[in-house]
Amino acid sequence: MAQCVQSVQELIPDSFVPCVAALCSDEAERLTRLNHLSFAELLKPFSRLTSEVHMRDPNNQLHVIKNLKIAVSNIITQPPQPGAIRKLLNDVVSGSQPAEGLVANVITAGDYDLNISATTPWFESYRETFLQSMPASDHEFLNHYLACMLVASSSEAEPVEQFSKLSQEQHRIQHNSDYSYPKWFIPNTLKYYVLLHDVSAGDEQRAESIYEEMKQKYGTQGCYLLKINSRTSNRASDEQIPDPWSQYLQKNSIQNQESYEDGPCTITSNKNSDSNLLSLDGLDNEVKDGLPNNFRAHPLQLDSSSDPSNSIDDPDHVKSASSLHETKKANTGIIHGACLTLTDHDRIRQFIQEFTFRGLLPHIEKTIRQLNDQLISRKGLSRSLFSATKKWFSGSKVPEKSINELKNTSGLLYPPEAPELQIRKMADLCFLVQHYDLAYSCYHTAKKDFLNDQAMLYAAGALEMAAVSAFLQPGAPRPYPAHYMDTAIQTYRDICKNMVLAERCVLLSAEILKSQSKYSEAAALLIRLTSEDSDLRSALLLEQAAHCFINMKSPMVRKYAFHMILAGHRFSKAGQKKHALRCYCQAMQVYKGKGWSLAEDHINFTIGRQSYTLRQLDNAVSAFRHILINESKQSAAQQGAFLREYLYVYKNVSQLSPDGPLPQLPLPYINSSATRVFFGHDRRPADGEKQAATHVSLDQEYDSESSQQWRELEEQVVAVVNRGVIPSNFYPTQYCLNSYSDNSRFPLAVVEEPITVEVAFRNPLKVPLLLTDLSLLWKFQSKDSSGKDNEEVKELVTGEPEMIGTEVISEFLINGEESKVARLKLFPHHMGELHILGVVYNLGTIQGYMTVDGIGKHSLSMSVRGRQDLEIQGPRLNNTKEEKTSIKYGPDRRLDPIITAEMPLLEVFFIHFPTGLLCGEIRKAYVEFVNVSKCPLTGLKVVSKRPEFFTFGGNTAVLTPLSPSASENCSAYKTVVTDSTSVCTALISSASSVDFGTGIGSQPEVIPVPLPDTVLLPGASVQLPMWLRGPDEEGVHEINFLFYYESVKKQPKIRILRHTAVICTSRSLNVRATVCRSNSLEDEEGRGGNMLVFVDVENTNTSEAGVKEFHIVQVSSSSKHWRLQKSVNLSENKDAKLASREKGKFCFKAIRCKEKEEKYTFADIIFGNEQIISSASPCADFFYRSLSSELKKAQLSVHAEKQSIEDAVRLIQKCSEVDLNIVVLWKAYVVEDSKQLILEGQHHVLLRTIGKEAFSCPQKQVITVFFGSSSDFEYLIQDHREPPEMELLKFFRPENTTVPLRPSVEQLSNLIKTSLHYPESFNHPFHQKSLCLVPVTLLLSNCSKADVDVIVDLRHKTTSPEALEIHGSFTWLGQTQYKLQLKSQEIHSLQLKACFVHTGVYNLGTPRVFAKLSDQVTVFETSQQNSMPALIIINNV
Repeated sequence: MAQCVQSVQELIPDSFVPCVAALCSDEAERLTRLNHLSFAELLKPFSRLTSEVHMRDPNNQLHVIKNLKIAVSNIITQPPQPGAIRKLLNDVVSGSQPAEGLVANVITAGDYDLNISATTPWFESYRETFLQSMPASDHEFLNHYLACMLVASSSEAEPVEQFSKLSQEQHRIQHNSDYSYPKWFIPNTLKYYVLLHDVSAGDEQRAESIYEEMKQKYGTQGCYLLKINSRTSNRASDEQIPDPWSQYLQKNSIQNQESYEDGPCTITSNKNSDSNLLSLDGLDNEVKDGLPNNFRAHPLQLDSSSDPSNSIDDPDHVKSASSLHETKKANTGIIHGACLTLTDHDRIRQFIQEFTFRGLLPHIEKTIRQLNDQLISRKGLSRSLFSATKKWFSGSKVPEKSINELKNTSGLLYPPEAPELQIRKMADLCFLVQHYDLAYSCYHTAKKDFLNDQAMLYAAGALEMAAVSAFLQPGAPRPYPAHYMDTAIQTYRDICKNMVLAERCVLLSAEILKSQSKYSEAAALLIRLTSEDSDLRSALLLEQAAHCFINMKSPMVRKYAFHMILAGHRFSKAGQKKHALRCYCQAMQVYKGKGWSLAEDHINFTIGRQSYTLRQLDNAVSAFRHILINESKQSAAQQGAFLREYLYVYKNVSQLSPDGPLPQLPLPYINSSATRVFFGHDRRPADGEKQAATHVSLDQEYDSESSQQWRELEEQVVAVVNRGVIPSNFYPTQYCLNSYSDNSRFPLAVVEEPITVEVAFRNPLKVPLLLTDLSLLWKFQSKDSSGKDNEEVKELVTGEPEMIGTEVISEFLINGEESKVARLKLFPHHMGELHILGVVYNLGTIQGYMTVDGIGKHSLSMSVRGRQDLEIQGPRLNNTKEEKTSIKYGPDRRLDPIITAEMPLLEVFFIHFPTGLLCGEIRKAYVEFVNVSKCPLTGLKVVSKRPEFFTFGGNTAVLTPLSPSASENCSAYKTVVTDSTSVCTALISSASSVDFGTGIGSQPEVIPVPLPDTVLLPGASVQLPMWLRGPDEEGVHEINFLFYYESVKKQPKIRILRHTAVICTSRSLNVRATVCRSNSLEDEEGRGGNMLVFVDVENTNTSEAGVKEFHIVQVSSSSKHWRLQKSVNLSENKDAKLASREKGKFCFKAIRCKEKEEKYTFADIIFGNEQIISSASPCADFFYRSLSSELKKAQLSVHAEKQSIEDAVRLIQKCSEVDLNIVVLWKAYVVEDSKQLILEGQHHVLLRTIGKEAFSCPQKQVITVFFGSSSDFEYLIQDHREPPEMELLKFFRPENTTVPLRPSVEQLSNLIKTSLHYPESFNHPFHQKSLCLVPVTLLLSNCSKADVDVIVDLRHKTTSPEALEIHGSFTWLGQTQYKLQLKSQEIHSLQLKACFVHTGVYNLGTPRVFAKLSDQVTVFETSQQNSMPALIIINNV
């Protein structure tokens, strides 16, 4: 139980006090009425004695009474109506609420910290009022009148005669059988005569003389002169007299129902109002607060009624709770005791003392003696009851029968003079004067008698008071007999059916148990008396039981919460809405956040309803909001009911302030950080062969890698436009802002271009939510041309032309537990600052689906208008030390765009753009550029990481066709028909790389788009041809194009448009080529030597694409230094055809060019009758583009090497370098949909080193791993592509990992070119001459641009016997070693003689050549390797 102001030792004596009746004359009543008080009320504050009182018990022992209090009340001749008592108790409880701002106790139990009100003043008020208002009954005498005050005024004509009349009236009321009420203790009631004297108006001498007369007549002990009203009521009240009456009068005791007249007519008719009072109790009203009052279902079951009106109380039900407040308000202006001075207060106090000392206590003492004597005489005992108590109590006990065995004889009534009742009377008297020992003895004796007679009502009363007396006995000689109380409660409740008496027992016993810290037993007792007959009583007892659970040694928190819920439920049924709400709120502390979601929902739902009833609308909304926003585990139907209830309450709230700000709605959830903002128009769908640029759209997922690529492309093009420097204020364009983008700056939007905001909604409920009239909420500050700011805040959509157009989605349905995004648009019509604040919509539930004018629409059951703000937290800052040590967040400005002036807007369409190509295939497509804005655009460029994939043609290209009307078989190349005579030899042409936009120093990735007049006017469109070449690797390729353009205005603001082309390439041809020096003698054209180029072409296509065969139609070369001269091994079949998996071999002779180095020389060797001009678009474009991308890779690899190679080594390396590029052009015949197509394409092979094989497509990856010390670990990866399934690993441990300064063997072998000139066969008659001498010329050619020292050694050093066996042995005659110096690129010939002794085939390639650079001290010597064996046949003739 909660803490109380009074201890139980104070509470019980105060609850059972001697009762005194007051009977006043009209004039006396008038005198007290001047103070707005009745006579009984006048005495109330002074009814407790300030000093101890003494009396003697029957044994003549002195007995001390402390803090004695008496109860004076006007005589009421009818018992109070039950309905009136119920109303009174209801008012008392509703009038006592927790004080505002009261600091609650914090109780920590386990992991719970609960704020709990330590005291429950409403319970104490209820208990006090309940005990005071108990009607007197026949089986006990505690509240029977012991005495009667007869009050008359000194101003009456005949006061003494008036006293006689009052005395007769009292006698008539007590002894006439017409009056069964009130009850009197004994027939001989003490009469005490009081003369009231009005000091301010009356004659004091007359009063004194009347008082003297009274003393003569009634004795000094039986009368009193009470002087009051020492000041007049109309006097200015400058001195503040205390008002001790208000606290008593506010408690609204039963006296408030009296009128203040004498006699039987003092009763106001309660019958008229009784029916109203009855309806306030839980039993008599079927449904009071929307919770059905039938308990076939669980009493706490939630009301899932769909009609929200059920949840709202009829205001009449609150009247009982508020009636007391109205009474208080009415009484606040009344001053009680206005005519009384402090002296008068003391006189009243003195009067009570006198009455008690001289009248009441002697009367009680005398009565106890008389009763004691009667009992002794009746029982025939020799000594007093007091001395015999011990014997009776300890003698042989009569076994008490079980209650259940006893007959229901609660109806047995004793006559008033029955000896058993005399014992009870004596016990009650002793109890009233705090003589608990004697009282206990009498109660115990009476109990036995009653049980013997089976008078159960009397027995229960005796048991109850015996238990209380035993507890209150000083020194506690015996333990509290709780079983007495249990028996009494059970008897009252089950046998006597008297719940009022049972309740009194429980209230007393629980308080006693609480004082002994027996909280568990107290709680059990309180819970036992909860029943259906009184909701108010049940609520109060359940609440006290809950407090018992929380006050236990180890608090039972969940039991506390559960019983608080039960109490709240019963308070609600009793119409005590505030207390119900308080109980639920207290219990909520326990259930909140502990995963008891269904319990939380129930509590919140009830709190919502009660708050609504009490017009605490904000609390109601908050509670219903909690039900909806927690992850509810309720069924869909229940959630639907919650939602309807919430909407109903919300609607009422919004109706109270229709012009107020829109309320914040809790549903659906909005994931603010997932909000995306897109600036610009939606992408147009593909129209036939026209395909719009993909650009940026909200349908694309964010990819950090891709976004980084776009950023790099934009930086590249901006650097080119700004002469190689990226401006310091450059910021990459962002069309779509999301949680991954950099949102620290204010984004720019353009006038008349829409802003789309994608809001991510989630419906946590299982029922669908329907949002209607959904739009964005924004604030706009416009900046007009004069620079003034005008602010417009958008709250509602209006029909007027606005600064910002707002799109409204009329219906947006989110199904149960669904996540869904809404895309909402704004159309800015003015420049300025826009702030997108949130969304505004009507939230409702679906009732059905109907069709209006052929359009399907959902019908709303109920909806409320509200808003939700979009509040996005920026990224956490982590740069400075301060930011790292604290939690700070940066700004996120994606919802705050700045609207700028109009800008050009480009749209790009691709016509006949392929999705699949063969590797190396050339296809012609068209691009259409359209300016859809009102501003001209210029400076159009396109940038891509794969410039080798496309070209717009060179500067010298043929005129652009007007429209893409070329037939599919029409060649994309520029071709010329040739005659058959020039087939073998090459056709020469030349071109400069500058013509194709790949000049030195420029960025090959940035390509200007050749717009006519370089400007695209508003509304204009231009179509340009675009040649595409399939990438060399097979697979799916994503190729990013970034179109860059500017406004023609002074301050060019850049804009970009993105396009991602997805091309799937399939295998076509694989070309590999090598170049080696020709050993033949120089021809008339060159002195720098010839080369042989070997080209292998393999058809790697697996016929998946329907390719029948490939025709090699032309092989072209392009170089600044070399060109193809002719085909060496031309077969009879001029058109080289390759079916699937076939391989063709070609050999060409290459010679040095005469051209200057600025231009590339193109040489075409044709295998058909049509020459493709390789120096024109698009053949040359793709060649240059592949060349520049290869050069870029080469530069990257050079930068990776150390730059410490000496010049000498560089010179030697240059000897083995060659700069010759081969272009293989082909046609493929494809059957598709039973018609034949001709595809064409080209492959490039870049030959850089003599003797080293080069490929048209990247080869499989080789990973070279160096094993060395930890610092020497290097991973050299030659290609950065995804590794294929099979990869080659080479493991070796080098002795030294530094880059060697010596040139390699292959490089040195190319320093000097050697060739032997000799007859292929030589006839010699060996029978005539045994030695055969053959002249041989050794040609030495210096390939470097420096002087070279050469040593030729002719001595054989073939050690292996196999070499001897194969080639036989011969001897060089003459000088065996030659030393000579060759100038730059000089050719020197040595005349040698070889000597043979047998016929056979011999290899003449045995001379060993050593070389070193002349100006180098270090000799780089190595044997010069012959490129091929020099075989000679020696014949005998």
